[in-house]
Amino acid sequence: MKKILATFASALLSAALLILATSCGNKQTVLKLAEVHIDGYPTALADAEFARLVEKKTNGRIKIEVYTGGALYADESDSIKALIRGDVGFARVSSAPLAAYVPKINLVNLPYIFRDRDHMWKVLNSKIGDDILKEIEESDSGLVAICYYDADSRSFYTTRPIRTVADMAGLKIRMQNSEMMKDLVNYLGGTGVGNIGSTEVYSAIQNGIVDGAENNWATYENMGDYLAASYYTLDSHTRIPEMLVASKEVLSKLKPKDVEIIKSCAKEVQNFEIKKVIEKSKESEERIRDAGVTVIELTPEARKEFEDAMIPLYEKYAANFTDLIKEIKSM
Repeated sequence: MKKILATFASALLSAALLILATSCGNKQTVLKLAEVHIDGYPTALADAEFARLVEKKTNGRIKIEVYTGGALYADESDSIKALIRGDVGFARVSSAPLAAYVPKINLVNLPYIFRDRDHMWKVLNSKIGDDILKEIEESDSGLVAICYYDADSRSFYTTRPIRTVADMAGLKIRMQNSEMMKDLVNYLGGTGVGNIGSTEVYSAIQNGIVDGAENNWATYENMGDYLAASYYTLDSHTRIPEMLVASKEVLSKLKPKDVEIIKSCAKEVQNFEIKKVIEKSKESEERIRDAGVTVIELTPEARKEFEDAMIPLYEKYAANFTDLIKEIKSM
């Protein structure tokens, strides 16, 4: 009997607290965040930290549920469309597919535009990076990019070795779903293939749909792609930033002060994510090398070949950004 009374009293207390919270305007809003990477991946860890900060700093008014491993959308392009519709509140996506909505993003997606990680962050934390975020929010895309994430450098992994541009001839390479990214391979003599989600790359290589793909150390290892394509050519052709993106429609339904809290939490989690990327990259590189993957480092002459092959790509996608490109390369 005492147990029944205690349970009843507990239920009454919970109900009373819920009524009190609602009457005080503290009713919780639950929003979804779409992430294609698996639990434990740096961006997924950062997503979780972002969600924790938002819930803490809004005193529980806003709860963000993170769906990893492509549980909501296997392809980032689909996540972007869901943001535009307002079906999800947030998504972590690469900036590459976002360029279809705001072309200026291609500026930081260009092959060989960044020398290294420090150079990239110097640019992203400058007025150039801020202007890109502002342009996305002010566009009619329905998207609000609230911060950049680090994605490390991307290199080609294939079923046969690549040591020169000539070795790219005839290769079908899975690329991010972006015309510029597909053209990157096309100008090297291969064929860039889109519309293959990151979780589908392994089977696409095994089934001969593509001869390889490109990505960073962590994804190459995490997705198991190194088991299907055992040659990794360290050309580091891009350092395409990731972005944490919000739905403009969803944000418009929140209180302005909560939107500001969300944006500040996103900025706060940047350094957390960068640290996790560096740690994971080192771990993945060690595992891949230990697994017997052939890691190929380009000679200076070969690297120049790859860079020179991108001249027509720059002319096609970045003709309006000549001055900004010069500014970036001089930083």
